[in-house]
Amino acid sequence: MGKLDGRVVIVTGAARGQGEQEARLFAAEGARVVVADVLDDQGETVAKEIGPGAATYVHLDVGEEADWTAAVTAAKDAFGTIDGLVNNAGILRFNELTATPLDEFQQVVRVNQVGAFLGIKTVAPEIEAAGGGSIVSTASYTGLTGMAYVGAYAATKHAIIGLTRVAALELAPKGIRVNAVCPGAIDTAMSNPAQLDPEADVARSGEALDRFYRKLVPLGRAGRPEEVARLALFLTAEEDSAYITGQPFVIDGGWLAGVSVL
Repeated sequence: MGKLDGRVVIVTGAARGQGEQEARLFAAEGARVVVADVLDDQGETVAKEIGPGAATYVHLDVGEEADWTAAVTAAKDAFGTIDGLVNNAGILRFNELTATPLDEFQQVVRVNQVGAFLGIKTVAPEIEAAGGGSIVSTASYTGLTGMAYVGAYAATKHAIIGLTRVAALELAPKGIRVNAVCPGAIDTAMSNPAQLDPEADVARSGEALDRFYRKLVPLGRAGRPEEVARLALFLTAEEDSAYITGQPFVIDGGWLAGVSVL
């Protein structure tokens, strides 16, 4: 038996990276998964690989309320109900705060912050109707501290933690637990865009990042997306986390613990 047998979970940003690993792991644990993304070809491939009856793909721009409504309809048409949500979709832009254009800042807010808000707003009533369940939102290490050159991103991730706490308070009487995962450096295309550039020297850029993380992270490496997926699974599985809500869970190899002098 799987930890999510009988569950139906929407995972946003599920075409690649952490979201893809969450979708695959949840399905392996018995859930029927709605793979949601704007990367249609990649998302459809992930859903097909997971298998018919276990996954379906829906196009979802998380900053568009109409897309959320359509995604919920598609999920219910495919599986009848919804009792879980992973708000994973997000974008990252590097820029000095005072040099950040307003439209760039608003773009990050629209996807990361508004996307999480709309996910909670739209899906929570469906989870309540299904008898309760779980919402997990992807915040960040930077949602609990500062980091230079990612001001817009850090602001949205702080906001997600605030949304998580408020939603946990308001939705607890409806049988819905709400938590956040706060990854540090994870080896995905978001943290290493060279993975997306066929002309880039991915091996060399990867080696440089490895050296960087060996110095920066106490555990000496970047995290893997499947490790974040296992944390999301823990927070979604009722048998493991039934008494946990309103909490940010850091998964960063010890980065937030402090500065090593060695």
